[in-house]
Amino acid sequence: MAAPNNHFRILEDIARDLSGDVNFPTCMDAAILVRNTLRDPYASLSRVVQVIGVEPLISSRLLKLANSVAYNPSGKTVTELEAAISRLGFEAVRTTSLAVAMDQLLKSRNSSSFESISHQAWEHSLRVAAIARVLARRIGRINPDEAMLAGLVHDIGIFYLLYRAAEYPEYRQNQADVLELISGWHEGIGESLLHILGLPERIVDAVRDHDQPQSVETPCTVRDVLYFANLLAGCDDKWLPSVADEQQIAARNADRERYIDLVAEAEDDIAELHAALAL
Repeated sequence: MAAPNNHFRILEDIARDLSGDVNFPTCMDAAILVRNTLRDPYASLSRVVQVIGVEPLISSRLLKLANSVAYNPSGKTVTELEAAISRLGFEAVRTTSLAVAMDQLLKSRNSSSFESISHQAWEHSLRVAAIARVLARRIGRINPDEAMLAGLVHDIGIFYLLYRAAEYPEYRQNQADVLELISGWHEGIGESLLHILGLPERIVDAVRDHDQPQSVETPCTVRDVLYFANLLAGCDDKWLPSVADEQQIAARNADRERYIDLVAEAEDDIAELHAALAL
């Protein structure tokens, strides 16, 4: 395995990008445009439709999600983008646009070299997002769609690192070095990306601390919900630093047991979200 300082070249390149023009694929640029449009409190529905309409992948996902059981219990199908956005609400539109963009990061050039890692990270993200939504719905203190968005983007640093690592021959044939890179840097880079994408500070804070134990009896913030959702979804320790502290391990296991019944309750939501957002 390469020494950590062997990652210097890619990290230097990424740091340069994050301080200037981020090297995103076209679909991520579209997601940023959607995000910026929705941040405008005066943005009209027609303006949002106009912005989203130029990106067919995002448009098709929104229509599919709007006609899913979770958002269409009556079974009344919508075929127009404006009707789909009205049904979903702007928060779900933000989430979906980012989901499409993250998927495109994984399908970028040379990404087949990291297919196993990217697949596991994507499945984990969808699972965390669905569980976060169910948990927020149960406790009734956090917007479920906002909780789902936090779950979806909590490992965005992994997706971006895989996207960029594909440009470097030394990583394409060396999974051990890729995992080392992800383990050490995905959280910090993910935090920077979320700032660039303009996500609310409470979501950025939640993502920054999602692996840190939250000493709370009842989750009452997005950060709390994301922490528990990540625990319940099961963390893939391939890209996480190992936890050697026995007290911390015991505390996490106890936290997991508090809401373990919620996993079974969330299975339908997990399947629904997977069907709607997995591309």
